[in-house]
Amino acid sequence: MKKILIVYHSQSGNTAQLAQAVYQGASAAAEGEVQLSLLAAMEAGVSDLQAADAVIFGSPENFGYLSGGLKDFLDRTFYPLEPYKLNIPYGCFISAGNDGSGAVRQLERIAKGYPLRQVAEPVIVKGQVTASGLQECEELGATFAAALSMGIF
Repeated sequence: MKKILIVYHSQSGNTAQLAQAVYQGASAAAEGEVQLSLLAAMEAGVSDLQAADAVIFGSPENFGYLSGGLKDFLDRTFYPLEPYKLNIPYGCFISAGNDGSGAVRQLERIAKGYPLRQVAEPVIVKGQVTASGLQECEELGATFAAALSMGIF
């Protein structure tokens, strides 16, 4: 069975709401074909990422950058997984107070090092979490689950 890891960091709760929406969208589309893991970045580790067939990252934009919590996860997993050249598909969602571009840029640079393949446009939710932002996150999760179950990636 294919596996999607949704790993996120949240302090205010906004990114956690978005992560839950990604999970709900993926769960609705998985139809028993895809196993889902929703983990806070501080709880996730090397074995979680190594077991994943795809990963969706969630982060607030902190001072124009990726959150320290998600960066910590990436730092902890990079060197142990470097020999494996994961090359799995990834996507991301950002809860942004600004425009989210700095966080996206930083994640894209880090992903090249693993390597991971970006297969979806980043979802950037600016300001407070809205119904449309939650819907975009549900669609991101559903897209990943459907694509994995159909063998698209």
